Amino acid sequence: MFNKRIVTRFFLLLLVGTIKFSTAAVVTPEQLVAKVQQAAQEQLERHAGLANWVDPQFTVEVARNSRPIGACTQPPRVEPADVRTPARMRFVAICPDRGGWRYEFVTRAKISAKVAVAATDLSTGKILSPQDLLLERHDISGMPDSFSDLTLVQDMATRRTVRAGDVLRQNMLVAPTLVKRGDAVRIVAKNEQIEVSMAGEALDGGGRGATIRVKNASGITIRARVTDMGQVAPAE
Repeated sequence: MFNKRIVTRFFLLLLVGTIKFSTAAVVTPEQLVAKVQQAAQEQLERHAGLANWVDPQFTVEVARNSRPIGACTQPPRVEPADVRTPARMRFVAICPDRGGWRYEFVTRAKISAKVAVAATDLSTGKILSPQDLLLERHDISGMPDSFSDLTLVQDMATRRTVRAGDVLRQNMLVAPTLVKRGDAVRIVAKNEQIEVSMAGEALDGGGRGATIRVKNASGITIRARVTDMGQVAPAE
């Protein structure tokens, strides 16, 4: 009787172990889709951080792979294949088993964030001021070049007419020309509490941040960075 109990318990344990092993070896489509969805969410959060989006929100859909998913004795990993366009990314799910499978998935995301919009109609060439701008939530799934930082937009000029409520994008704006070729400029050099300035002549034109050639009062040509209207600083 004692031996029968041992044998019975042994076979029960073996049976339970087999069931557990079989369950662990099967990856359901739902589990794999969830892992891809999580990977996409992490990529979107990373992109939002780099783009400085304000209060971003995402919804992610994963296009189902029609191929049947085979068994895998280890947890599959998900790697990015192409994440350059946040609204549509590609991922590869890989079973790390020897000779394991690879499946490609496409994710589509709906992205919204608080971004800069025109507070009023803006004419071509209008240099933007804080009064021209609002920060509103919009769907920016197809507009990854929008702005959430209003300071990046201020003092830029419109390339074309912009209607009130339009989301401002990089291709709609340009840095205004603050220095024109032949302009008299003031060259300002600062070092901690010390400031030295001298007159000069711009040999090139440019907007804020542009590096141009400037001839100083001594007749020496230097490279300088445009800092303001009619003002430059020696380029480092």
